[in-house]
Amino acid sequence: MSQYYKPHRNPNWNYGGGRFRLSRSKIDLFLNCPRCFYTDNKLGTARPPGFPFALNSAVDALFKKEFDIHRADKTAHPLMENYDIDAVPFEHSQMEIWRDNFKGVECKHKSTGFTVCGAVDDIWVTPNGELMVVDYKSTSKDGKIEALDQDWHIGYKRQMEVYQWLLRQNGFKVLNTGYFVYANASKDREAFDGKLEFEVTVISYEGKDDWIEPTLKKIKETLESQSIPEPSKDCDYCAYRKASRDVLIEHQKNSNSSKEKESKSGDQQAFL
Repeated sequence: MSQYYKPHRNPNWNYGGGRFRLSRSKIDLFLNCPRCFYTDNKLGTARPPGFPFALNSAVDALFKKEFDIHRADKTAHPLMENYDIDAVPFEHSQMEIWRDNFKGVECKHKSTGFTVCGAVDDIWVTPNGELMVVDYKSTSKDGKIEALDQDWHIGYKRQMEVYQWLLRQNGFKVLNTGYFVYANASKDREAFDGKLEFEVTVISYEGKDDWIEPTLKKIKETLESQSIPEPSKDCDYCAYRKASRDVLIEHQKNSNSSKEKESKSGDQQAFL
């Protein structure tokens, strides 16, 4: 087993344990596949994780350093000016905690008892004190990135909406409009020369967090139940587990049948 995968978590981190927290990514997991969510958070066996994207993390870190310069100076970043966004990076004493993957913005949800949390990339603020959630993204694709128009972008959108909801639960006035700062690495250069060149675009998104409250209720009901949820029809993990189980069972049947035939044949030869 690799160092990246430890399937059986300390029960203290499972639902009912003293350190259980419902993160933004766990909410997304529930929406993608209730069975995988249940297996992870109720039974304590997680999916194998993807390997870390070190280049993406590097871009995020550089974005944060760049915007932090303007945060300290209380000035608008040139990207904000280029896109006519009347705001500056938000200065707050909790900013580093809010951006910490193991802490984040959090709230205690009264009706479920969940501690809901999520780590933001950045927050901007308008002259009127209204907050805008900002998320950094990086990739390398042909053409200019101007919209979140792929089916899998739903995860990005839900991510922003959870952050907006969390900040509202903490008493902040948050605009529905958030922004994705997207860095797209160019592959058109004649040579690598030890560096990547990025085209950076800012994509606005109108978030809606009305789905979060009913989803938290469904999550609570699922975790309280002893019944294992049905898998999502689009879940590759569940599809793999089923396919693997089926072929192993079939193989075992064939193996037992062959052994039985060999045993009968041996008995007949011994009798002769």
